[in-house]
Amino acid sequence: MSGTNSPEAVKKLLENMQSDLRALSLECKKKFPPVKEAAESGIIKVKTIAARNNEILAALKDNSSEVVQPFLMGCGTKEPKITQLCLAAIQRLMSHEVVSETAAGNIINMLWQLMENSLEELKLLQTVLVLLTTNTVVHDEALSKAIVLCFRLHFTKDNITNNTAAATVRQVVTVVFERMVAEDEQHKDIIEQPVLVQGNSNRRSVTTLKPCAKDAYMLFQDLCQLVNADAPYWLVGMTEMTRTFGLELLESVLNDFPQVFLQHQEFSFLLKERVCPLVIKLFSPNIKFRQGSSSSSSPAPVEKPYFPICMRLLRVVSVLIKQFYSLLVTECEIFLSLLVKFLDADKPQWLRAVAVESIHRLCVQPQLLRSFCQSYDMKQHSTKVFRDIVNALGSFIQSLFLVPPTGNPAAANQAGNNNSGGPVSAPANSAMVGIGGGVTLLPAFEYRGTWIPILTITVQGSAKATYLEMLDKVEPPTIPEGYAMSVAFHCLLDLVRGITSMIEGELGEAETECQATTEGTSSPTQSSTQQDLQSTSDPMDKETVSRAVWEEMVNACWCGLLAALSLLLDASTDEAATENILKAELTMAALCGRLGLVTSRDAFITAICKGSLPPHYALTVLNTTTAATLSNKSYSIQGQSVMMISPSSESHQQVVAVGQPLAVQPQGTVMLTSKNIQCMRTLLNLAHCHGAVLGTSWQLVLATLQHLVWILGLKPSSGGALKPGRAVEGPSTVLTTAVMTDLPVISNILSRLFESSQYLDDVSLHHLINALCSLSLEAMDMAYGNNKEPSLFAVAKLLETGLVNMHRIEILWRPLTGHLLEVCQHPNSRMREWGAEALTSLIKAGLTFNHDPPLSQNQRLQLLLLNPLKEMSNINHPDIRLKQLECVLQILQSQGDSLGPGWPLVLGVMGAIRNDQGESLIRTAFQCLQLVVTDFLPTMPCTCLQIVVDVAGSFGLHNQELNISLTSIGLLWNISDYFFQRGETIEKDLNKEEAAQQKQAEEKGLVLNRPFHPAPPFDCLWLCLYAKLGELCVDPRPAVRKSAGQTLFSTIGAHGTLLQHSTWHTVIWKVLFHLLDRVRESSTTADKEKIESGGGNILIHHSRDTAEKQWAETWVLTLAGVARIFNTRRYLLQPLGDFSRAWDVLLDHIQSAALSKNNEVSLAALKSFQEILQIVSPARDSDKPETPPVVNVPMPVLIGSVSGPGLSRPFVRTDSIGERLGRYGSSEPPIVTDELEDLNLWWAAWNTWYRIGSESTKPPITFDKLTFIPSQPFLTALIQIFPALYQHIKTGFNMDDLQKLGVILHSAVSVPISSDASPFILPSYTEAVLTSLQEAVLTALDVLQKAICVGPENMQIMYPAIFDQLLAFVEFSCKPPQYGQLETKHIANAKYNQIQLFAPAEWVALNYVPFAERSLEVVVDLYQKTACHKAVVNEKVLQNIIKTLRVPLSLKYSCPSESTWKLAVSSLLKVLSIGLPVARQHASSGKFDSMWPELANTFEDFLFTKSIPPDNLSIQEFQRNESIDVEVVQLISTEILPYANFIPKEFVGQIMTMLNKGSIHSQSSSFTEAEIDIRLREEFSKMCFETLLQFSFSNKVTTPQEGYISRMALSVLLKRSQDVLHRYIEDERLSGKCPLPRQQVTEIIFVLKAVSTLIDSLKKTQPENVDGNTWAQVIALYPTLVECITCSSSEVCSALKEALVPFKDFMQPPASKVQNGDS
Repeated sequence: MSGTNSPEAVKKLLENMQSDLRALSLECKKKFPPVKEAAESGIIKVKTIAARNNEILAALKDNSSEVVQPFLMGCGTKEPKITQLCLAAIQRLMSHEVVSETAAGNIINMLWQLMENSLEELKLLQTVLVLLTTNTVVHDEALSKAIVLCFRLHFTKDNITNNTAAATVRQVVTVVFERMVAEDEQHKDIIEQPVLVQGNSNRRSVTTLKPCAKDAYMLFQDLCQLVNADAPYWLVGMTEMTRTFGLELLESVLNDFPQVFLQHQEFSFLLKERVCPLVIKLFSPNIKFRQGSSSSSSPAPVEKPYFPICMRLLRVVSVLIKQFYSLLVTECEIFLSLLVKFLDADKPQWLRAVAVESIHRLCVQPQLLRSFCQSYDMKQHSTKVFRDIVNALGSFIQSLFLVPPTGNPAAANQAGNNNSGGPVSAPANSAMVGIGGGVTLLPAFEYRGTWIPILTITVQGSAKATYLEMLDKVEPPTIPEGYAMSVAFHCLLDLVRGITSMIEGELGEAETECQATTEGTSSPTQSSTQQDLQSTSDPMDKETVSRAVWEEMVNACWCGLLAALSLLLDASTDEAATENILKAELTMAALCGRLGLVTSRDAFITAICKGSLPPHYALTVLNTTTAATLSNKSYSIQGQSVMMISPSSESHQQVVAVGQPLAVQPQGTVMLTSKNIQCMRTLLNLAHCHGAVLGTSWQLVLATLQHLVWILGLKPSSGGALKPGRAVEGPSTVLTTAVMTDLPVISNILSRLFESSQYLDDVSLHHLINALCSLSLEAMDMAYGNNKEPSLFAVAKLLETGLVNMHRIEILWRPLTGHLLEVCQHPNSRMREWGAEALTSLIKAGLTFNHDPPLSQNQRLQLLLLNPLKEMSNINHPDIRLKQLECVLQILQSQGDSLGPGWPLVLGVMGAIRNDQGESLIRTAFQCLQLVVTDFLPTMPCTCLQIVVDVAGSFGLHNQELNISLTSIGLLWNISDYFFQRGETIEKDLNKEEAAQQKQAEEKGLVLNRPFHPAPPFDCLWLCLYAKLGELCVDPRPAVRKSAGQTLFSTIGAHGTLLQHSTWHTVIWKVLFHLLDRVRESSTTADKEKIESGGGNILIHHSRDTAEKQWAETWVLTLAGVARIFNTRRYLLQPLGDFSRAWDVLLDHIQSAALSKNNEVSLAALKSFQEILQIVSPARDSDKPETPPVVNVPMPVLIGSVSGPGLSRPFVRTDSIGERLGRYGSSEPPIVTDELEDLNLWWAAWNTWYRIGSESTKPPITFDKLTFIPSQPFLTALIQIFPALYQHIKTGFNMDDLQKLGVILHSAVSVPISSDASPFILPSYTEAVLTSLQEAVLTALDVLQKAICVGPENMQIMYPAIFDQLLAFVEFSCKPPQYGQLETKHIANAKYNQIQLFAPAEWVALNYVPFAERSLEVVVDLYQKTACHKAVVNEKVLQNIIKTLRVPLSLKYSCPSESTWKLAVSSLLKVLSIGLPVARQHASSGKFDSMWPELANTFEDFLFTKSIPPDNLSIQEFQRNESIDVEVVQLISTEILPYANFIPKEFVGQIMTMLNKGSIHSQSSSFTEAEIDIRLREEFSKMCFETLLQFSFSNKVTTPQEGYISRMALSVLLKRSQDVLHRYIEDERLSGKCPLPRQQVTEIIFVLKAVSTLIDSLKKTQPENVDGNTWAQVIALYPTLVECITCSSSEVCSALKEALVPFKDFMQPPASKVQNGDS
């Protein structure tokens, strides 16, 4: 009050007082003198006090009675003007607090009088108020009098006074209690001993209370009395009172000063003893009243509930419950039960509305609700109050829907709107906003035809009541429709909001406390364990208690809440309301989840789920047991049983989407409303924000989302996110634009939902994964057996979840991938495809994710990640495998460098592709392999290289796509190249690995088992490669075999030098020979059927049109390859122990190939044979000309520090000698094989050659069109081998071998050729050329002959054999050899006819003439060289030659070729010119005895041949032939006859006879006349004559016998001439004019010519050689000749003339007889 204490204020007060007193004295001057006097004395008094005292105010207060007195007297005048002036003055004094207690009492008494006189009522009230509020001097009776005064004024007739008095009463009551509070405040430090309150018989004295408290107590007690209509104890003088006012005052005291009642026992006692019973008593009419029950039913009339009192009682109850719950536990239970009862449907509308408002007030106080729960629901045998409140709200809401309120709702609405304080804030029409032309009404609930608007009543969280505040109403108001519903709705929302925020707040605190304590304990404190225990146990206990309360609260309320909220959700037509309901359900679900209350959590979630789906949607998850607790809960309302409502279908919601339900059987369409979408978003929200507490209800949530996603037609896209996409078979899906814009948002939230799974703890994450897996299993079941579009929601989301949880992928990898692998095996292709998509995406993501520690250091994780990829190989669906392989390809492209231990898995995937899995699969897998081979060989562990080889090999064996097989062989080549280049490093790594494995194996006591074991690991790698290629060499497809074969041999050729020496043994036996065996077997068993075409339109060449022919090519290639290796690597192979055995095996293979019934193979076998025979000595380097074999290379340069054999081998690609020396280590010199072994090898080769030759050329026994006859090139090659072979075996080559050779040569030459091939092999018939085979045969013999020539003496015995062989060939000129029983045609008439393709091939004998002739020339040459050799002499070679030549000579013109006999003659002449002298030499030995007759016969046969010259022989030819005959005769005359004494007599006789025969020869009968004179071989006859004569008359004839022979010959000749002539003359005469036959004329002519020749010859001969007898015979012819003159033929005449002319020499004079006799 500093303002009133200041000197200025005091001064002003004094002035004012004086002026007031003056004014008073003025007013009362006339009428009221005593007052005037009092006033004047008052002025003096005041002045005196002011003058005397320093503390003026205190002095004033002490004297206040006197100071106030004049004013009181003034009031007593009852003059209004004076009274007002006095009251104002008194008020001024009071406001300066200068009134003492006595003065105050006086003032109050004075006021009381005024009141009784009804004067200045408002001023009175004002004065009382100032008096009581400015200070506390008024106590006890005075105070009660003042209060009563106010009450009395309240009940006056004047409205203004009433209201002012009411306000004053309220203020005064407040002042009384405020004083008490202030008093407590002053004395709060003094602790008072509580005195037990006795039975309190005298209610008026409460001794223990302090003054202010006592006043307050008395006042409150009287208020209760008054309300109860009893007489007050303290407020004496009350005349009337209303209950409503009393209740209002009670309420305000209780509301404003709760601490008074809580701190003072006396007051608490009042509450319990007075207030509560009073309230309960006053409530009774409301409780008993039933709306609509007739009075007749009960005898006593029931008092009707009275709105003002009822409403005020409820206000009091609200305050009691709110403020004094802790004091009045039992009473509150009653109050709350009453509140619940007031909600019953049979209570009046207004009562229900007010009750709901009261409940609303409770619902916004969660702590209070918590207390209810603790005090009632958690106690045994107590009403479950909290549960009942919630359930009552639920029933209330239901009843509003079921029992429509009486009265016209529109009118009620109207009333509500007109009411200025009404609840509807906006005029009705403003809510009717047109949408799309239709009119929507207010936001409302609508259920089964009942429409209830939603009114805006309060801000959330505050319970601002409407009807509880209507203190001025006496009549119950009309409640607008929807008001009660709206309040109840808000009660539920506030209840949920309050409970959840409270519990969650406490939960949060508890958790942080727990964390703090656990952190505290875990930190290394020095405190004792006991201390630790205490510190942890306390919050734990606290939490256990709290948790029990929280759980009870939730358990008590969830059923009712859910029932009510579900119903409201279904009925709601307003988006905001729906949103609130859903939010409530969501927060409850989350809370239950947090508290671990599974049933309730699932129930709320189910409700949201049901709301999301169309009505009556068949979804199993929602109809399971969790939902049963709800759906069968029923409430009894007014005896009706109301089932919990499941969504009704007729709600007037805007349909925003129409889609297909997700079901096995196709059903009709279903509709989604905007509310469904709203629920869906809530569901998403729930899952997003509270995923951690969902646990098993993930199933519900996800199942629902899956169905919604399906109906909306969202389809998964990459990464598992769902995007709007049309289902293939869902044309019935229709989406409005409203929902279309929502879809991306929903899709986004869906994705975010699963993204947020990364924040879940491990257990929750597992729940989520399990839920997704079981959803997926359902979807899989549904997709079985039909090809409908499956639901891919679960798979897509599993993928998304996996992707965001990569940082802890280990914990969920197995269940996740295990399930996806099952999906991959599903028969529905779309389902499978997504399973694979998800799985591969996860694997790729897992490998690229930045793990900690990185994958390179966490091999276990890497293998774990790759394992599902491998598992996919067990699935047979090609589309899945394709995905798998594409994944592998991408992994290789992105992670190839860092796969490390994952390589075997990855390679295994490629290798698992089987043959039957389709082209595209194989192609993709192969692409992966190509990538590996080209890019990743260096990055993978060396141990995987063998797998690469295996996989590449397996692709070669795939028969789907030839190109792949061929390319894979190329890859094997690349791999081998890589091995070669990186050999040293690979070898080192492998050896290290091998050592480690060996050690492990030894520890475990196992034997290390790997292929090709004893070889070192690097060699094993090579051997695996070779073995793979070997397998491919016997592939069914020819192209693959060819490529593999070429690669295998190239690899061995190019890189074989890297192998250790011992490994070659394995290469030879296990790789090469094994391969040869297989190829041989396949070739011999191959099919001979013709292959029409090679697939597609590829034409096959006729040389490859059967499997057999195709295998032949393989056999050729393989054999050639092996032979080449033997040839080029002989120096490596020969030192191996069993080289000779290998050599034999190889020869055996060559032999079987050469004898195979296939020209190509057999020929190639011989080529290989040739190749291995051309091997020079083993130490020579035939295949590397660029490194000259310098053996004196200084060793260290090449070898470096090689300490012993095999420790390290130089990886040098050259094969130089020096390196080879190094290869066998410096300890041993290079091995040079001994000669002996070499010889054995060559003899083995000879035996093989002999077997091949004899087998292949032996003619078959029977012939048909399939008989195999070796080809010319084959035979040629075979024979060509011999010379080379012979060089090595000549030292041991003996007669037997020569015989064998001869047989083969003879048979080979005899083999015919087919007429198909003849044009290519044979020269045209006219050319005299040898075939290459014949050349080869002669060359072979030539080689032999030369060898014999320079060989030792003992070899010369072979000459005759060679002659025999050659002569046999010579015979071919006239008598071609037979080939078994085969009919051969002569080449000239072989029909070469391509049109008859299927006619059996005709076999054509070769033209042997040139061959025979060449052989003959060889014979002559050879004989010229060897005629004198002993063997040649002994073996009658000459005789054999002559015998052989006799054949063509005797045939002469009948020879196949004219040249033959001419050559034969010339050869004979040459041979004889050499041989005869030899024969003469050896005449005595008799070695040539048998030759002479042979020779004689030969001459005879030739000179007088039986063959007729051909008709077309020209005259010149004939003359030339004659000259040959002449030459022969000349030979006889020069070489034989002169040496007759060395020649057997018979032979000479034969010769003479022959010459005789020749000298006169009967003519050939076939001559024309013109030719006759030429054809008569005159020259020949002459020569014969001359020779005959020469030797007949030669004086050299030693033996008389010889002379006799010649004489006899002559006489025979002459005699014959004589006979012919005689016969001719006779015939001529007889014939007369007829000419004689032609031949007779010819004969006579011939004879005549012979006579003239004879005479000529005789003349030339020495006269002494001619016998006289002969001359006589000649002259005796003369007369006969003369007789012929008469003949008519001119030819004969001319011949006769010639014959007669020589006779002139005989015409001489006859000598004397004497002389003659003398001589």
